[in-house]
Amino acid sequence: MIYSSEVQNMCPVAKGAYHGPAPIPEEGKWVQAKEIKDISGLTHGVGWCAPQQGACKLTLNVKDGIIEEALVETLGCSGMTHSAAMASEILVGKTILEALNTDLVCDAINTAMRELFLQIVYGRTQTAFSEGGLPIGASLEDLGKGLRSQVGTMFGSKAKGPRYLEMAEGYCTRMALNADNEVVGYEFVHLGKMMAAIAKGTDANEALKAATGHYGQWDNAAKYIDPRHE
Repeated sequence: MIYSSEVQNMCPVAKGAYHGPAPIPEEGKWVQAKEIKDISGLTHGVGWCAPQQGACKLTLNVKDGIIEEALVETLGCSGMTHSAAMASEILVGKTILEALNTDLVCDAINTAMRELFLQIVYGRTQTAFSEGGLPIGASLEDLGKGLRSQVGTMFGSKAKGPRYLEMAEGYCTRMALNADNEVVGYEFVHLGKMMAAIAKGTDANEALKAATGHYGQWDNAAKYIDPRHE
């Protein structure tokens, strides 16, 4: 340790009482976090790249400072999907400090990691008051059956109005319109359920039919349109 001459010539003054850092809530406990291993929790966060052409939703499950589970969901950039593949391998097993200083290739994923780090070390996780936290694999519950991200994709133009392309329920195949050409419902295919059925040996056409559903005033519509081609 090197001290400047100004500090060397100072007389010592006692620091007084030391009470440690303010405790933060972690998995149902109040913890005075002093080291990386003192940090635990599951949380989600969103990151974006500098040109804001894509975004990443990152979910981490941290136990005793180690990332035990990572869910990486990306949107809007094709290259980011490959970066996410690498990140899913790179992140797990690292401490959150290591992960913060790891190049996750995509700026959106790096930014998401930064935002999650802040949540985690400040005790703002989703499991702050959940005793014992959540088991490894809990992030997959966000995806539902078939393990697919819940993505909403809609397009609209002044000239032709809205088009539903993807909803939480799945891939939109048709939109239902009333006599005034207003949207009153839609048809969707739950791709996760369909692919699971096909994997079990169900005929593809039968699996498609079983995974197809409707929402809204479907049966009372005046007409139906394909949102991608009509």
